[in-house]
Amino acid sequence: MAIRLHPLAAACALAALAAFLPPAARAASGPHQGFLYGTVETKSGASYTGVLRWGREEAFWDDLFNATKPDEPATGKLPEGYRGDPQQIEVFGLRITGPWEHGWATRQFVARFGDIVEIRPRGGDRVEIEMKGGTTWQLDGGSNDVGADVRVADAALGEVTVEWSRIRSVRFAATPADVKPAGQRLRAKVATTDGEFQGFLQWDSEEALTGDKLDGETEDGDVSIEMGRIRSIERVSRHASRVSLADGRVLELSGSNDVDGSIRGVLVEDERFGRVEIPWGVFVRAEIEAAPDSGPGYDSYAAGRPLAAKVTATDGRVRAGRIAYDLDESASWELLNGSQADVEYSIPFARIAAIRPLGRTRAEVTLDNGRKLQLEGQTDVGESNAGVAFLDAEKSAGAFAYLPWDEIAAIEFE
Repeated sequence: MAIRLHPLAAACALAALAAFLPPAARAASGPHQGFLYGTVETKSGASYTGVLRWGREEAFWDDLFNATKPDEPATGKLPEGYRGDPQQIEVFGLRITGPWEHGWATRQFVARFGDIVEIRPRGGDRVEIEMKGGTTWQLDGGSNDVGADVRVADAALGEVTVEWSRIRSVRFAATPADVKPAGQRLRAKVATTDGEFQGFLQWDSEEALTGDKLDGETEDGDVSIEMGRIRSIERVSRHASRVSLADGRVLELSGSNDVDGSIRGVLVEDERFGRVEIPWGVFVRAEIEAAPDSGPGYDSYAAGRPLAAKVTATDGRVRAGRIAYDLDESASWELLNGSQADVEYSIPFARIAAIRPLGRTRAEVTLDNGRKLQLEGQTDVGESNAGVAFLDAEKSAGAFAYLPWDEIAAIEFE
């Protein structure tokens, strides 16, 4: 016997079911919602609206925008003249010594495009970024994201490429359901010497769509193959790859950074961890397909919240409240970086449940899904970590305002 639900009851049932679905499933409401979309306003007063491509690389909301943070930690300005040789900073009137020999100029700003409201070039390599939470950052270059041309698939004009020097602002918006991007997003199952990763693919930090091309040389000459025609890529050696095509042909390619050890990385957006970057030395094979959807939409990226945690010192003292991790990251949209078995992980703090230092050079990171990683090789999880400071000035008996990395036993995020 068929059971008919009143429309309102059906809607409530669907809403209740959605609450139990994983975030990626709830967000995937259409095939194109994951593509970058917005309005580019130029210095001449013109504006162009449509699907965006940042340079030749970023095309989706979970792609990363990189720049350099100002020469100061999240807790306040460094003393005048600090450039790395002085080994002290001041936090709440306390002089703190730390191993920051490279200076704060090397600290990176990294955010998913889905967390950003607007990008405003400010001349040269300077740029202003407005986040969804309302904060604004004044940043410098430090990556090819600053200075990149922006391509716009304007509905009225077709594709328009706007040079960075001509851009007044790029303001992002949710991708309309009726847009028709040129191509589908790529997915892959990637085998490495340390296990398997699966998710959206960005090959050589660039090719992410079925229409993007992989370049290489065969014995008979150069080829340029659309990624949508490729079924697998396998590392043969440091200098060559074996590429299998949809029509059954198999080619051995060399001679470009798409197919040899000079590759700029195999990036996978793995739902278990966030973004992983796989170097050529541990890459084994990628099985590639066109994805049926394009990833979470713009509206699925909530405004960031301040980082808050319970911090336990090695002597047993405990304090909870708002923190600046590594005196640098203080919001949930910021990313923690570290490597395990040479695979580099970029994990939003919103997905991290706890961090436990394991000596001076690595840390155990527990994710909100219960998975644990032992990460090393980056400032965030090694001896160059500047420690944790609490952003509230209130002090109580036995409480601490700051802990260096080697005095932290555990950090549990709220």
